[in-house]
Amino acid sequence: MGCCVIVVLWSCLALGFLLALLIHKISPRSQTKHEQNPLFMFFQDLIRYGKTKQCKRDYWLHIFDVPKRWFWHFYAVSVFWNGLLLALSLNLKLQNQTYPQWLTYILSFLCGIQWNESQAPQLSTLLVQLFLWSHSLRRLLECLFVSVYSEGVIHMAQYMFGIGYYIILGLTVLCSNNFLDAKGVGSLFRQLDLGHLSGTALFISASLLQHSSVVTLARLRTGNSGTVKTFDHGVPHGGWFELVSCPHYFAELLIYVSLGLVFGGLSLIWWTVVSYVLFNQALAAQLCQEFYMRKFEGYPRHRYAFIPFVL
Repeated sequence: MGCCVIVVLWSCLALGFLLALLIHKISPRSQTKHEQNPLFMFFQDLIRYGKTKQCKRDYWLHIFDVPKRWFWHFYAVSVFWNGLLLALSLNLKLQNQTYPQWLTYILSFLCGIQWNESQAPQLSTLLVQLFLWSHSLRRLLECLFVSVYSEGVIHMAQYMFGIGYYIILGLTVLCSNNFLDAKGVGSLFRQLDLGHLSGTALFISASLLQHSSVVTLARLRTGNSGTVKTFDHGVPHGGWFELVSCPHYFAELLIYVSLGLVFGGLSLIWWTVVSYVLFNQALAAQLCQEFYMRKFEGYPRHRYAFIPFVL
């Protein structure tokens, strides 16, 4: 594969979040000792957002706060950007056009090889692009019309990362296409295989799980009426919430795994993305579970944080 910048990037992100998770897991033993340390407080501020940010913070850290309700910005950017990339790919595949030169320059840099601007995307790539776009659209609609946000905040660095995340992710999908085994230039349906079918089934199931989890969390503040009654946090019950504290994070991981199956399960590039999502969501879930256990004395102790019966 040569010097693939995109693999190095996602691997570094995965290792970074794994390291952050490990540091956080051992930090309670020395938290009292180091809670006044500016570096320790800055680290905690960087890994926390929303309800988990309710911890001791120096006044200067509030300078970097932006509202958590701005999450919808991430998905708006993704709907536009990944919709554009999908349109370009369909135009290339169906109309025998080429990718714009500026895009091929970026892809050549990220992939570490000279990009062929006329290389047609395979069915796997088109499906992943479509699923990524539809996932972003659903999350955008959930942020705007389902989720109920309080005055929770995120760090400016997290916000900027989120804006760039889906831009890089869309480019990663195209990079993955360059390393897929060629399956001919015939009809897209001739490329259809078990990986596409199993990946599609898992994607739909995981998306439904994530949506139902988001609805359950929203109803803690609205009830069944849809009218906001409180901005306080509550304990979610029912469905996968009986097994894990954060089934919506588990569903996020499953969505990325499903895209790996659509790629045939052999895309090294995409599995580095999945490893990043695993450690990122594991850290977020661990922080959420700790919040629930601190705030609610009767919180079910049998619940795992993230992955049923594992983590």
